[in-house]
Amino acid sequence: MYKRIAFTAGFAGLLAALVLSLLQGLWITPMILEAETYESAVEAHTHTADALIHHHEETAWAPDDGWQRTLSTLGGNLVVAVGFGLILAGLFTLRAPSQAWQGLLWGAAGYLAFCMAPSLGLPPELPGTAAAELTARQGWWVSTAAATACALALLFLTRQWALRLVALALLALPHIIGAPQPAGQASLAPESLQHHFQMAALISNAVFWIVLGWLSAWFYTRDIAENT
Repeated sequence: MYKRIAFTAGFAGLLAALVLSLLQGLWITPMILEAETYESAVEAHTHTADALIHHHEETAWAPDDGWQRTLSTLGGNLVVAVGFGLILAGLFTLRAPSQAWQGLLWGAAGYLAFCMAPSLGLPPELPGTAAAELTARQGWWVSTAAATACALALLFLTRQWALRLVALALLALPHIIGAPQPAGQASLAPESLQHHFQMAALISNAVFWIVLGWLSAWFYTRDIAENT
C-alpha cells in the first residue's frame, strides 16, 4: 500500500508540476515580471513604497530571471504537487477509484478546497499589492482550505442530512469571519493586469488539479490492476 501511494504521488505529482510550470512560464510569469517593473520604479523614486508593497530585505536571496527563476518555480511546484498527490493517494486507500476518470472529481474537490475557496477572500496577488499581515493570511488560508475539504467530504461521502447541514456551515463559516485585509487597498500594477493575473492563476490551478486528480487515479488503478 505504501509503495502504491508513493508511486502514485511521485509520478502524478511530477507530471502535474510540469504542466503547471509550463502554464506559469508561458502565461503567469510574464505578468509577474511586468508587475515587478512597476514595483522597481516606485522603489527607485520613493521611500514610501514600502507602505504599499511587500517588503523584502536587501540581503534576501531571490532567483534571477531566466533559468534560476524557472528551476525555482519547478522545484516549488514539484514539492507542492507531490504533497497533494500523497493526500489524494492516501484518500484513495479509503475510497479507491474504479476508473481513472473518477480522479477528475477528486481533482475538482482539491481545486475547490485549496484554490477556489481561499481565493474568494484572498485572491492571487501581484508584486506591489497591499496585503494584511502574513501570519494572519496564512492562518485564514489553512483554516478555509481545511473547512472546505471537510465540508466536501461530509457532503459527498455521507448520507446523513445533519452532517450535510454541518458541511454547509463549514463552507460558509470562513467567509462569514472574513479574510484578513490590509488597512488600505492599493496596487502598483494596473487594475487590468491584476484581473488578468487572477484569472490566469485560477485557470492554471484548475488545470493543475484536474491533471493531478486524473493522473493520480490512473496510476493508482493501474498499479492495482498490475498487482492483482
